[in-house]
Amino acid sequence: MMPAVRAFRPADAKAVADLRRAVLPYLISTPQGVARQVTTAPAAQCLRLFVAELDGRIVGAVHSGLVHELGAPGRAAATPLVHPDHRGRGAGGALLTAAEAQLTAAGATRLFAWAADEPGALTFAAHRGYRRTRPAGFLRLDLADARLPPLPGRLPPGVRLCTGADFGADPYPLFAADAEAAADGPGDTAGDAMAYENWLLRTWEHPDHDLGLTTVVTVDGEIAACTLATTDGLGRYSSGTTGTRRAFGRGPARLAATDSLRRARDVGCTEAFTGHDAVNTPMLAINHALGYRPYAAGWRCVRELGRG
Repeated sequence: MMPAVRAFRPADAKAVADLRRAVLPYLISTPQGVARQVTTAPAAQCLRLFVAELDGRIVGAVHSGLVHELGAPGRAAATPLVHPDHRGRGAGGALLTAAEAQLTAAGATRLFAWAADEPGALTFAAHRGYRRTRPAGFLRLDLADARLPPLPGRLPPGVRLCTGADFGADPYPLFAADAEAAADGPGDTAGDAMAYENWLLRTWEHPDHDLGLTTVVTVDGEIAACTLATTDGLGRYSSGTTGTRRAFGRGPARLAATDSLRRARDVGCTEAFTGHDAVNTPMLAINHALGYRPYAAGWRCVRELGRG
């Protein structure tokens, strides 16, 4: 029997979060995070969440939406996820068909998706007309057994370690630092910076964002680097962004990442994950020194909608 595709309902949030953890264990996913992604999406994003249901159980899902903050219009993103126990029954194709139709109607002309670096996923993408553009991967650190680098016994003059909570009254400086670091990162969809109001909704106020484990390094009162942490309450931790401002070099980024990981372990997190672009060698070197090791790999893929 082929699964039926339908629109997401609020009661599906836990099932979708469980599905994401089964398919992408290196990404933080919680029911409250799934629900918020849907309810706070900007109208210009035209975001939709479709699920594939079989015998009353959700076995697949896809988020589809315009990447509306890019300088070039018409870009969109959608990656179907199907539970490993229910692949080969048409769920992935049906979900992607629904997403492509919705995005084409919304004005999308180029669709980006991720495919795991494995034969089945890559063959599926190629058969659907997607071509590979750039590799990326995810790293894992076993926090329970990790030998994390020590923090300096005494910080250099003017250097201070803060948490995200210290910026609760005015998170704008953290937004500016995050935006600058993101703009310097490699990618094939670089464009305009996220608006502050959207950053507040989608990052700062996101229920999976952990203010206590987010580390900010300041130098003479100015933000130099930050690690934005997310957790799921199940022992998983992820550094959604670790970046440094251009004027400060790599040192503050490593300090921020080390501090955040040590505090994550102290509060009971047992696994840490982080994503990386294959060409971002400076961040890869920092993560390797922290003890992260390769865990999963994938490819960014693209298809021109209306062709093939």
